[in-house]
Amino acid sequence: MPALASQPGIEPTLPPMPDTSLRLQKFLADAGICSRRAAEQLIAQGEVLVNGRPAVLGQKIDPTADKVSVEGRQVRISSSAAQKITVAVHKPRGLICSNDDPHNPETVFALLPPKLSGHRFFCAGRLDKDSEGLVILTTDGDLAQRLTHPSQQVTKRYLVVLEKGFPREKIHRLLNGIIAEDGERLKVEYANLINASPGGLATSLDVHMHHGKKREIRQLFLGLGFPVKRLKRYQIGAFSLRGLSIRSGKVLSPAEIESLFAQPPSVPHAPKRATSAKGLAKPRRTGKSSS
Repeated sequence: MPALASQPGIEPTLPPMPDTSLRLQKFLADAGICSRRAAEQLIAQGEVLVNGRPAVLGQKIDPTADKVSVEGRQVRISSSAAQKITVAVHKPRGLICSNDDPHNPETVFALLPPKLSGHRFFCAGRLDKDSEGLVILTTDGDLAQRLTHPSQQVTKRYLVVLEKGFPREKIHRLLNGIIAEDGERLKVEYANLINASPGGLATSLDVHMHHGKKREIRQLFLGLGFPVKRLKRYQIGAFSLRGLSIRSGKVLSPAEIESLFAQPPSVPHAPKRATSAKGLAKPRRTGKSSS
């Protein structure tokens, strides 16, 4: 049968060209520069240029044709950046969740094994310097966006140790929340006393939340007159710290990554207060000790 192009009056139908464009913040996240949310901040601050012109929020680019630069440095997606790796680490107190801070030379990224040093990781949900526990580090910008976006309602679970006993009758204050100085409401979705006294007091609480503003738990308890002595995140979704000793890390499988978004059928019990000394493997001495 003769080709269509050889028949008079009939033009061959060509398949449409594939659309290679993508949103600028996704491109920056895929390149391992930062999370999508942080990329939006960089764009809003005028730190991102596309073909020499300031980028705008929501802009799409063609990675094969457009030139993108951040703070004067051109961005390319390398083979290592394109590789998606997610690691769960057990952060000790004294480390910060930042890629670069001149005032805090040791960061949570020091917990990554040397074989992953060629990859650009960022935190998918941070812990402050004085807090400890489960932190997710990833090169996958989409995953970081899912884990940190409020619409996903990813539940984080914490062990909170206070300087003085918290009364059971004030649990509702944690659930209803308080209004901070900046007008934001600070609250948690679940709170329960651990090893309460007969009088209904406990210095340790199991607390769950699925949003999380900067230092929200500390500010919430302090606003109620109960300074936090220790704060440890022990679980995200259905993935817990169990078996992960302090300063150690684990590359997550696809199933474990999905477990970060899972909701267990029942409310789990937080680790007993004694888990700071019992029930956990002894810390592995790797690198500098935390301050």
